[in-house]
Amino acid sequence: MFKKLLVLVLLYGSTVTAQDYFYEKFKPFNQDIPSPEAFLGYGIGEHHTRHDLIVAYLEKLAEVSDRASIQEYGKTHEGRKLVMLTITTPENLGNLETLKEAHLAFTDPSKSVSNYDEVPLFINLAYNVHGNEPSSSEAALLTAYTFVASEHPEILNYLNNAVLFLDPTINPDGRDRHTQYANAYQGNPEVADPQDAEHNEYWPRARTNHYWFDLNRDWLLGINPESRGKLNWYHQWYPNVVTDFHEMGTQSTYFFEPMKDNASWDPIMPKENYEDLNTLFGNGFAKDLDSIGSLYFTKEVFDGTYPGYGSSYPDLQGGLGLLFEQASSRGHRQTTAFGEITFAFTIRNQYVSSISTVKTAVNNKGYMRKYQQDFFKSALTNASKKKTKGYTFGDPHDQNRTKAFIDKLLLHKIDVYRSGDTYSVPTNQPQYRMVQTMFETYDKYRDSVYYDASAWSVGNFYNMKYKAVNTLQLGEKITSVANLAKPSPVEKSDYAYIMDWDDYNAPAALYYLQQKGIVASSAKKPFTAKTRKEAKKFNYGAVLISVSLQKQDAASVYTMLKEAQDKFNVPIFAVDTGLSLNGIDLGSGNMSPIKKTKAAMLIGDGVRSYEAGEVWHLLDTRVHMPITKIPMRNFNRVNLDKYTSLVMVSGNYDLSEKQLAKIKDWTSRGNTLITIGTASKWAIDKKIVKEKLTETEKDSTKITTRKPYVDARENIGKESLGGVILKVDLDVTHPLAYGYRDATIPVYKNNTVWLAPSKNSYATVAKYSKNPHIDGFITKKNMEENIKPSASLIVSKVGSGRAVLFADNPNFRGSWYGTNRLFLNALFLGDKINIPSEN
Repeated sequence: MFKKLLVLVLLYGSTVTAQDYFYEKFKPFNQDIPSPEAFLGYGIGEHHTRHDLIVAYLEKLAEVSDRASIQEYGKTHEGRKLVMLTITTPENLGNLETLKEAHLAFTDPSKSVSNYDEVPLFINLAYNVHGNEPSSSEAALLTAYTFVASEHPEILNYLNNAVLFLDPTINPDGRDRHTQYANAYQGNPEVADPQDAEHNEYWPRARTNHYWFDLNRDWLLGINPESRGKLNWYHQWYPNVVTDFHEMGTQSTYFFEPMKDNASWDPIMPKENYEDLNTLFGNGFAKDLDSIGSLYFTKEVFDGTYPGYGSSYPDLQGGLGLLFEQASSRGHRQTTAFGEITFAFTIRNQYVSSISTVKTAVNNKGYMRKYQQDFFKSALTNASKKKTKGYTFGDPHDQNRTKAFIDKLLLHKIDVYRSGDTYSVPTNQPQYRMVQTMFETYDKYRDSVYYDASAWSVGNFYNMKYKAVNTLQLGEKITSVANLAKPSPVEKSDYAYIMDWDDYNAPAALYYLQQKGIVASSAKKPFTAKTRKEAKKFNYGAVLISVSLQKQDAASVYTMLKEAQDKFNVPIFAVDTGLSLNGIDLGSGNMSPIKKTKAAMLIGDGVRSYEAGEVWHLLDTRVHMPITKIPMRNFNRVNLDKYTSLVMVSGNYDLSEKQLAKIKDWTSRGNTLITIGTASKWAIDKKIVKEKLTETEKDSTKITTRKPYVDARENIGKESLGGVILKVDLDVTHPLAYGYRDATIPVYKNNTVWLAPSKNSYATVAKYSKNPHIDGFITKKNMEENIKPSASLIVSKVGSGRAVLFADNPNFRGSWYGTNRLFLNALFLGDKINIPSEN
């Protein structure tokens, strides 16, 4: 029997009647409710289903059934709907607001309720966060149909005891990119050969969203509209259970939790979460997958240490996040070492796990409810035991960066208070564990190999100087960032204006003005000017706009500056004299004209799409400046002379000698080459720059110690960097550091690119500090031999131009507001870098 079942599972054919393969056990179904097959015109598994059809089917279910309703919770970058289908009994659906109030009482530590078994459980079935892992969205259609149309007693029991929130596609833009690809290359008959185009997507592939972001890393960071919409929805409902369906390599089987042990020394989520609950649900998954003959594994890989996954963020909200990984068919049918795997087979495992999730949750309803209640109560108890009673922060010189950080705190429902220019976050609040996530740093761990980052103290992402305090004066509670970072309105001047370069939005405001023809200069030295209201000290990089140098009249110039300030909330000051109170005067030779930048970036095969997307996203969404994305296949015919800056992010650049010469010659003509991560190593290896990598001395006398083969992966893996936060010493007088006032800032390192400090005394902009560790796991060997001797950012002279070499990614995951300025300075002020020659 098992062999026959396994053959059916692996070799399931695409026939119209074969939909019983999925849900025969839940018959009978309401004949008035269309099945996915009847609605789409093809059986699930026969083709990949577009997101608009998925949404249309769910809308149809909500239209024809009194068990379902549908809501839109957001839109993607490309304008696709993000929807949630709510499924329960008609009685529960009609009484949803009352049930919500009863449910949220369990998340409020001030309330003592004990009707654990009386309130339906809230379950979020969420699918397809990675666009080219498509089986789960197809399973979502089957799951929705089962719960809306089945009359089986088992299903009716689940509906009586639960409210299901079904999110069919977390990443619609990525899904549709993959759907179009897979259907376009689908053969008839299907081609199972792994070498076929159907199984090998083109760059940048469809895992990511529009800007090539991995949305399964974005729950904590909340950068993209898909994540922000989901987080806003999440904090209205606080589901007890959340699913997170994925796919993995074709040669594998199926994974469900428990995961590998959490690597934190003292995990902030309750031990009951990652031991008892995961085991409870895992036993249920095993039983149901055994019943259909599926193979699976648990515990060996994957970890929930990083709190920004769809399977880990719910763990910090009193719920249970559940990860599933299905071996992918990467198309419709593919040959593996174990036989053929079909799209339908992958869908079936995800469907069975969906139903199993609901079953286990409902069967343990009271337990899940009390767990969530205890979670939020223990947050206050844990906070009361710590000496730290809160954190204070704020940067009066950069209100927009401070505002962005506060927005992130509020997105996660963290309480924030204001007193003057200082903000505070108390630990005594229900979201204490999120407060820990934002501010606490660690240097002690139980494990050394990470599936993702080992450091995520978000305050450091924003270069936010914060302090743990034992006593706290709260002040005014902040509920919105709408009225933060509002500078005094610029006054009209017939002489000149000065814009602070310290503000995060200053580059965007500058580009906006340059687009309108405004001529501006950058201050190479600080100065104190008499503004209309006060004597103000301006930092390196302050932007001067002289009225007499403009082609527009004084009234038009004022209108443009006012528009820029209204749009970007940057401080701009009117001055009536060029004579400074201290420092350089406004007509000084140290006021250097700012050339309008025209940027390009190489993309395509070999280029790391994540990093390319981060650059694109930064310039599109925050600077509002276009960047030309040049596919590698077109590089030979591109005239680089129209660009002032060329960005090369991490990747494997397989360029010919002629192409290398093209880049070097263009740079030497006064332009700026900006390299990040492995592209910086590439520039050194290809001798585009005369710099070196940090070299460690080899000990020829060292005797190799014999070790067990089975430990190789763990021993070697710990030397890689999953992601750590390090401190660098910054030369704030360098054009790349204009806008910074503190000579030490945090950077994020998740690669093994070690740049040797430049031999030129003026070219090392940022070097790792003497004691650089801030947060995250790193071996002693890496720290002593690689990090401490190395630089994070150097500039190298190339003819009349320069190469800006970043060892570390300044734009990581769209979240490193604290180092974005280094990158933007390279774009806007690169031509200000004239590296002095030394004898």
